[in-house]
Amino acid sequence: MLQSSFANPELLGRLLSQERPSSAPLLSVVMPVFDERETIRSIAMAVLSCRVRSLELVIVDDGSSDGTRAILENEIAKLDRVRVLFHEKNQGRGAALRTGFAAARGEYVIVQDADLEYDPGDYPRLLEPLLLDLADVVYGSRFLGGARRVENFWHSLANRIVTTASNVVTDLGLTDVEGGHKAFRRTLLQTIRLTEDRFGFAPELTAKLARAGARIYEVPITYRGRTWSEGKKLGVKDALRAFYCIGKYGLLRRP
Repeated sequence: MLQSSFANPELLGRLLSQERPSSAPLLSVVMPVFDERETIRSIAMAVLSCRVRSLELVIVDDGSSDGTRAILENEIAKLDRVRVLFHEKNQGRGAALRTGFAAARGEYVIVQDADLEYDPGDYPRLLEPLLLDLADVVYGSRFLGGARRVENFWHSLANRIVTTASNVVTDLGLTDVEGGHKAFRRTLLQTIRLTEDRFGFAPELTAKLARAGARIYEVPITYRGRTWSEGKKLGVKDALRAFYCIGKYGLLRRP
C-alpha cells in the first residue's frame, strides 16, 4: 500500500493505476542526459517499471560523446513508452529540460536525472499533492527526512546556502531549491518562460513560480548522491551561477 502523508490514499492509488491511451499519458518523465553510459540503461528501466504505469519517458541527450548516444539510439529508443531527442552539441541541463518540457504530452511532468541519484519509486509521493489538487508544483527535498547517502560537507553546505538565498528573494520556505526531483502540472509549465541553459535553471524556475503565485509543496525523497570521483558534474562555477540567477530573476525580476 502507498505510504501516504495525505488523506485518501485509496483515491491516489486508483489514479496512479488507471490505464490511459498512449496519446494522453498521465505523466511525462523528462530526463536530461549528458555522458551517462554507465547508468542510462538502469535508470530507463527503473522509470519504466515504476508504479505509475500511465507514463512516457522523454529522454533528451545533450550532446553526449561517451557512447551514451549509441545506447539510446540502438537500445532505449526502441522500448515502448520512450521517446529520445538529441542535441547535436552540449547546451546544458536547462536547455535539455526546455526541449523535454516542449515535447511532453502528459498532464503532469516529473524531472528525472539519469545518474541514479534520484529514485523513480518516489513518483507517487511527488504526484500526490498534484493529484489531490493541493499543489501546482512539488519539490522533492533531500533534507526533509528521506533516506539519503551522506554527501560531502561543502556540497551540502552550498546547497543550503543557495536555498536560503533563494528563499530570501522569493519569500518561500523551501528546504531544497537545487534538488533534481520536481513535479509540475504541464499547463503551468507552459506559462513559465525559462531561459537558463545550464544549472541556473532551478533558481530561475523557483523565482518565476513564486512570482506566478504557484502553489508549491515539498515532500521527502530518497537520495543517493554521487561523489565527484563517481561522476558528479556540479562544481563551484555552478554554485556561483545559481547565486547570480537568484539575483537576476528574484531581485531584478527579469522575464
